Amino acid sequence: MKILVTGSAGFIGNHVALRLLERGDEVIGLDNLNAYYDVRLKEARLARVIDRAGFLEARVDLEDRAAMAAIFETHQPDAVVNLAAQAGVRHSLDDPHAYIRSNLDGFLNILEGCRRHPVRHLVYASSSSVYGTNTRMPFSVKDVTDHPVSLYGASKKANELMAHSYSHLFGIPATGLRFFTVYGPWGRPDMALFLFTKAILEGRPIEVYNHGKMQRDFTYIDDIVEGVIRVLDGPPRPSEAGAAPHRVYNIGNHTPVELGCFIDVLEAKLGKKAVRNLMPMQPGDVPATWADVEDLQRDHGFQPATPIETGIDRFVEWYRQFYRVE
Repeated sequence: MKILVTGSAGFIGNHVALRLLERGDEVIGLDNLNAYYDVRLKEARLARVIDRAGFLEARVDLEDRAAMAAIFETHQPDAVVNLAAQAGVRHSLDDPHAYIRSNLDGFLNILEGCRRHPVRHLVYASSSSVYGTNTRMPFSVKDVTDHPVSLYGASKKANELMAHSYSHLFGIPATGLRFFTVYGPWGRPDMALFLFTKAILEGRPIEVYNHGKMQRDFTYIDDIVEGVIRVLDGPPRPSEAGAAPHRVYNIGNHTPVELGCFIDVLEAKLGKKAVRNLMPMQPGDVPATWADVEDLQRDHGFQPATPIETGIDRFVEWYRQFYRVE
């Protein structure tokens, strides 16, 4: 297939683009390489795919309506994997307009492209952040998600509603994936594992929120990619009752881990103890996440299963090699 992958210089998008190229698909990799974090890391990710057969780079802003229309008109993709977004829960407190531009205006441009140039399947990134104040564990896609506690979470919930409406109105097969705390090699520098590793190796204290009692369903990047590919290859169909061809799945490890224990494993892999600066809960955070992946397993025969010991070991190996530190 010819697949438009947005966020192709980003953490998840780059891994997905590489996997699609390896199996023989054509990839139009769209990214604006913005400066939300170190552009050199994004350029290094992009270097993994840019010279491969079947890859075409498109340096475009998702919110640029005319440019996005031209991408669809010119390339006529068979499918779209939308992984571009303004990420980060805490950053949404500082720059809310960035989330509206990228996550809402930008996503609307994706939907309009799929409407004007019909695709076999639109797969798009949602987030566990949509669950907000939900306290029922594990989080199920059947749970009510009307109370997000961050603008980032609200924007992702809006994406699900927007996609459902376009799917209903225009018959676009669409699937939203609620990712749970993705980590691994080539990860984002604003995520906990990256921040902790850098600080520990440099002998600086780490900030541990909720006094280390936070629980997260850490999900390794290779599992995320496998889930994305399987879902991409199995687009939803309208039900006999006339429901829209739109589905939403959780993708998580189904194994919540306390942050303090996560740091213990990282210390063991680094061979160095952390100086832990225990902090209260931050605005926009939730105390725990836990993915119910029953629907993903039932419909696509897959659920993530990489233990944190394996995932952290692979991340540390990559980090030492990429940044040339001992």
